[in-house]
Amino acid sequence: MSEALPLMLKELRLPAFGQHYQKYQDHAAENAWSYSQYLAALCEQEVAQRFQSRISNWTREAKLPRGKSFATLALNDLPQSVQKQIILLRDDTQWAHQADNVLLIGPSGAGKSHVATALGMHLIEQGIRVKWMPATALVQLLQQAKKELDLMTAMTRLDKYRVLIIDDIGYVKKTDSETQVLFEFIAHRYESGSLIITSNQQFSQWDQIFPDTIMTVAAIDRIIHHATIIEIDSESYRRKNQKKL
Repeated sequence: MSEALPLMLKELRLPAFGQHYQKYQDHAAENAWSYSQYLAALCEQEVAQRFQSRISNWTREAKLPRGKSFATLALNDLPQSVQKQIILLRDDTQWAHQADNVLLIGPSGAGKSHVATALGMHLIEQGIRVKWMPATALVQLLQQAKKELDLMTAMTRLDKYRVLIIDDIGYVKKTDSETQVLFEFIAHRYESGSLIITSNQQFSQWDQIFPDTIMTVAAIDRIIHHATIIEIDSESYRRKNQKKL
């Protein structure tokens, strides 16, 4: 029976059991562990290994930009009010479970995408599934799905991500086909999943994205209803960091 144990553990998909059961068996004998202690130690290894595997898989599928994390974020270069907002979002991730949104607004190079990426990486480490998409790529995906009469399916597939990061929403072209699918996606996502959106345009300029005032107001209302709005209007974050080099 003992010879068949590795095969049975493989069949049961318990790789950590297979890797550690002999080592823990010796340790259990030396320390007079009970059966439950021995089993609990193996279960801890299995749970830890599955968690690390899931984090690795989720990080790979999230497609987050490389090199942008809280470890590389020069948080002190941002205004104190902005720092407090970011720290609160980092330290209490309940907002993601409640389908609240985060809006990062500011000029190009202000650090919006870095903050969004850092939050995304942190959320994954907290067991929250995330996906990064440039706004133009998201719109192209949705447009193609609509042409194939499969828009709802495409939007539903994205529901598996608790948090979707839409980068540079201001680069979406103001055409009926593009803005219509974007609006439909925002409406679909409303109160069901979180969005982190970066924009180099203030809300007053969002009429350059959507074709009419009614749609602009409706989109903004849905996004900001449950949202943290972070405005970064200081000197360019990128320029500050270049000065330090």
